[in-house]
Amino acid sequence: MFVFWGDGSDEIKELVKSIVVRSTENFNWTFIFILAVVFYVYWSEVKNKEYKAIIAGFSLYGVHWLYEIGNAIIAHFFGYPLWSVSNASTTFILLIGVCWELSMMFSLAGIISYKMLPENPTNKQKLYGALSMAALFALVESFLAGTSNHSFMWVYRWWGVLPVFVTTYIPFFLACNFVPFWEKKNQIRFLGLIWGAVAILLVTLIPLGVI
Repeated sequence: MFVFWGDGSDEIKELVKSIVVRSTENFNWTFIFILAVVFYVYWSEVKNKEYKAIIAGFSLYGVHWLYEIGNAIIAHFFGYPLWSVSNASTTFILLIGVCWELSMMFSLAGIISYKMLPENPTNKQKLYGALSMAALFALVESFLAGTSNHSFMWVYRWWGVLPVFVTTYIPFFLACNFVPFWEKKNQIRFLGLIWGAVAILLVTLIPLGVI
């Protein structure tokens, strides 16, 4: 069942309060299998010298991590995140809004989007591809938010498919569709800035208990 806006109910808020991040209580071996699949995909791209695809993957994945960190910071200071996963839906919760399975999917999403572009795409084709993928992912998230077991939750009533499409997925797919075609020095700057920020935030905020 698709939903288009957050629930905002006490039930959802209680489920969010019960989340335990980085607990191994629900760990199972799908964790290892998924990791192996991601490793295989990236190593295949390295072997085939498809460096633009790798840049696309890391571009989207880095932006994704910044968003997840931001969502966790919102949860810490305002009580609830914009989106959340549930304890029972995953083998491992990385941050309050992202589980292992979702994170690994996003590690591949940039490569998939890049490979869907035509050879030597125009800027219009890159933009159209980004908007199309953003719409698809927003629709899938709408389905996930409507699952009866609350695998994925939108907490606030004003947060839903439209803000997710505009503020989250469009930037994700713009990154993976455009950055691979930039000059090398600009690619390095972008990835260095994004991943440097991710690393600093993680090593600072996790020990402090913020995220």
